[in-house]
Amino acid sequence: MVNNAICIGSRESRLAVIQSEMVMEYLKKECPQKEIRLLTMKTTGDKILDRTLDKVGGKGLFVKELDKALLERKSDLSVHSLKDMPMEVPEELPIVAFSKREDPRDVLVLPEGADNLDLSKPIGCSSQRRILQLQQMYPEATFKSIRGNVLTRLNKLDGGEYSGLILAAAGLKRLGLEERISRYYEPDEVIPASGQGILAVQGRQGEDYSYMERFADREGTIAALCERAFVRYLDGGCSSPVAAHAVIEGDEIFLRGLYYQESTGKHKIGTMRGSLEDPETLGVNLAKKLIWEVGKNE
Repeated sequence: MVNNAICIGSRESRLAVIQSEMVMEYLKKECPQKEIRLLTMKTTGDKILDRTLDKVGGKGLFVKELDKALLERKSDLSVHSLKDMPMEVPEELPIVAFSKREDPRDVLVLPEGADNLDLSKPIGCSSQRRILQLQQMYPEATFKSIRGNVLTRLNKLDGGEYSGLILAAAGLKRLGLEERISRYYEPDEVIPASGQGILAVQGRQGEDYSYMERFADREGTIAALCERAFVRYLDGGCSSPVAAHAVIEGDEIFLRGLYYQESTGKHKIGTMRGSLEDPETLGVNLAKKLIWEVGKNE
């Protein structure tokens, strides 16, 4: 930290800035003696909008520039939507806090004034994870890729290009656009992306981030570690339609996961319970179980 300041690196989209401001508000109270600054930047993932992420390098495109700023000490922390972070995080740039979780569900957004889904037009959705699950619910639907920030996507929807959009409830709620949500998909209908609704705060190895301790949320941390261990074991990057959702129920974690075997196109959904003390082992165990179940049916 230079000149008694803490600088937060963020993507420059409205949602990313709102999320970074949530961390800034916490820091202003926790570290009143520090100047809290925001450094925004456009990432490679924000610039390449004409192709789906799996065609251009996956989730790492949303963190590369932010990682560089941290390593070059231009920023002290980065704030990310956890679901946009690669499963492998550089050792020199550890995640120092996971936030309390906002609503993790996926939602349907209809064009302004519409009451139901007009399946003569495609549903706007770039995520293979979502498409795989929604095809079960809407077998007659077609899906068309849509990229760009939430407001850009809503403009395309309202302009008549799509019958509806599939988005994360968390982003719409943080943007103050909850009234646009037409339908929530419960996790037993559409399993959310690993980490959906959780913010990850990333720092530099070897520095003292004890001032972030009270920002970190116990339930958010347990869910994040469990879900990410499941996806990491399956090597599920941005292109693989892998999904995981963990909730704390009493003194147990209940994990629901989706495994997709790319070589055969087979997929399997399963659930498992495990200890709060070891969320990552639960994630790995469910991943192993689903791999075995898909394999034995070959």
